[in-house]
Amino acid sequence: MDRPYFREIFNPKLRNAIFVEGLPGFGNVGKIAARLLIKSTRAEVFAELYSPSFPDYVIVDKDGICRPPRYEFCAATIGTTDFIILTGDAQPSLEDLKAHYMLCDEILGFAEEHDAKFFVTMGGMPTPKPTEEVYVAATSPKLAAETVKKGATLYGRGRIMGATGLLLGLAKSRGLRGICLLGATTGLKADRRAASSVFRFLLKTLGVKTPKHVPREKEES
Repeated sequence: MDRPYFREIFNPKLRNAIFVEGLPGFGNVGKIAARLLIKSTRAEVFAELYSPSFPDYVIVDKDGICRPPRYEFCAATIGTTDFIILTGDAQPSLEDLKAHYMLCDEILGFAEEHDAKFFVTMGGMPTPKPTEEVYVAATSPKLAAETVKKGATLYGRGRIMGATGLLLGLAKSRGLRGICLLGATTGLKADRRAASSVFRFLLKTLGVKTPKHVPREKEES
């Protein structure tokens, strides 16, 4: 395998889908928020992405079965809104710039093939003291202002590392619309509180009713 490889499990019928990314990162905020969304919507994995740029280890389950690191694409519907939710085991090394660009480009192309029209990335924002604030960056001033009116704090004059930032930047270069939601976290450990704030704000800003069966935060890691 010398380039990213998609394994498609089934082909979901999606229309005007909202693409939501939550991968491992600062405080694991994005990944935990994505898992909350997956569990609360009972989303189904419809595709997996493997890459030679992922770390050189395997993941072993409780039955002793091993597999390489991967990204998972899940399909879900809340009301009349379709979602594609991306999460995964790890990101490439920060030094491997080419891998980050290649993976994000492949992901955006795959998402567009499945009729994704709006993109949301999620992650953590470093802060010395934990708060429940959610920060936003966007592909346009209008989107940023609209999200701030809903209760977010504008994230300005900074950087957003990894796929959480790059996916949004490359989406904009493709003429796509989207926002990045960042939960304030110290990043010293997996921050379930910040992830829950991002998850609930995500549903609020999209105008989606919070599902009744939202899992408790302690179920996530």
